Amino acid sequence: WVEPLGLEAWGRRLWTVPPNSQGYLTLAAAWMAERLDLPDPGDGLWAHGLVEAARQAAHDRNDVLHEGAEGAALIAEERLEPRLAAIQRDRAAVLGDSYGAGGTIFLCAADGEGMGVSLIQSNFRGWGSQLIVPELGIFLQNRGAGFSLERGHPAEYGPGRRPPHTLSPALVTAPSGELDLLIGTMGGHSQPQIVLQLLARRLAAGQSPAEAVTSPRWVLDGPGVDTWVGRGQVTVRVENHAPAAWFQGLAARGHRVERAPSWSGELGHAHVIAVEGGGYAGAADPRSEGGMALGY
Repeated sequence: WVEPLGLEAWGRRLWTVPPNSQGYLTLAAAWMAERLDLPDPGDGLWAHGLVEAARQAAHDRNDVLHEGAEGAALIAEERLEPRLAAIQRDRAAVLGDSYGAGGTIFLCAADGEGMGVSLIQSNFRGWGSQLIVPELGIFLQNRGAGFSLERGHPAEYGPGRRPPHTLSPALVTAPSGELDLLIGTMGGHSQPQIVLQLLARRLAAGQSPAEAVTSPRWVLDGPGVDTWVGRGQVTVRVENHAPAAWFQGLAARGHRVERAPSWSGELGHAHVIAVEGGGYAGAADPRSEGGMALGY
């Protein structure tokens, strides 16, 4: 067990797992997005604002994410304010260096006593390490791919160390401290980007879990297929059924935009459970082949 990392945004307390996870990117991007005065989700400026918040939050991830990194420092206001100031409403930022296929699932559950669980399980790449535990019939993951082979890098491969990883489950608590929302997705480095959009739809735009989960999304796609490789300009891949204003607004602001197939798994398999009216409202992602929402 680890101490979770938390931050205030949209009148709630957002929680995720600390480094060596990249979950801090969700919190950092949400903090910036709240201060952008976002319009309705159908507006191109809504998509642009969230894209830029996600990009600014992750601009130096590869350099600062490692076991032992101080999560509170990574989401400190004095660190985020310059990144927020760099976001322009009329154009995409030009960022310097730093910015696949996988085998990951997200699940969440809540009980009648108000206890909630937000959990991600992952082999990382397909069958993971391809080593199996005979007694259990499970494959071991290959998250060691997240280590750096650069000598002196804070995430350098070595004994007794844990690699940086992409797993970013999240939950939200109300001002009273009680559970408000369970949320997460698979999707590699796109996880914080997808969760950011769901948080903005649910907490800022007031959408139901079903509306938030089934609405169009975007993800940032850099060159290369490895989680930690891919420098230079990124492409915003937007679901084909997204509002025309997204494509027009993003392109007009200098983003390189590509259409992604509607309901494709590359846009994540996100699931949400929200506390509503003394009970729960949940939604499973139709982009997931076997995703389902169950209650009893």
